Amino acid sequence: MTDLWTKPESGPIPAYWYGLPHGYLPLELDPPVEQLTALVNHILGLPEDVRGPAERVLRFYAGAVTGLNSHNVQGCAIGLHPDDEGGFSSSVLTFSTVAAPGVNPALVLARMAVATDEDPDRDVQPLELPCGTGFLATETRCTVAPGRPPEEDGSAQEDPVWQGTIAVTGPGTSDIVVVQLVTPALELADDYRDVLLGVGHTVSFFDPSSATEADGGGDTGPGAAAETAKNPFG
Repeated sequence: MTDLWTKPESGPIPAYWYGLPHGYLPLELDPPVEQLTALVNHILGLPEDVRGPAERVLRFYAGAVTGLNSHNVQGCAIGLHPDDEGGFSSSVLTFSTVAAPGVNPALVLARMAVATDEDPDRDVQPLELPCGTGFLATETRCTVAPGRPPEEDGSAQEDPVWQGTIAVTGPGTSDIVVVQLVTPALELADDYRDVLLGVGHTVSFFDPSSATEADGGGDTGPGAAAETAKNPFG
């Protein structure tokens, strides 16, 4: 299921690694100033009939990146997959960490699981992954619809989304890795749950390229756990 291995963008030495499924493209969370300047200049040079939509997309991207960075998101990927109606279903994968310095991260993880389970609208299940112990929480909730005009009373429009969250820790780390998948395709919740679990099986607290080099292989691979994880989108 894994299309490529990647790592968090923040920090000189990543605390964990993960695999991205097919159909997911990483989102640049800290684009160079030169790249943004070139993009703005390109948009300004577009014909007037397409400049407006392009500017709205740029503003949406800037707002999304600002929001993700404000929540200390370290990695993000956008997924687009064909649906049964000839269109596409979309989803967003995010990766972040909860630091637990000086405290047993397993105890912090247990508290997080208990606090999450107190919400009757969430389903919480314990999870054993190759990298360590964690939990899976799923729920359907409403969130602000991006790019939609406000209601007549000025309030933001909201749409229902399915959200799945994996939190996991392992030996040799004081961090808790949080992997979250959100999609408006409620009818595909079971499929996206499988995708999220597959991604969770690729999380590693050890550089997978080191193991590959030790085995004499040339390409970095996800290992047995990711190879056996089912991806309903191929």
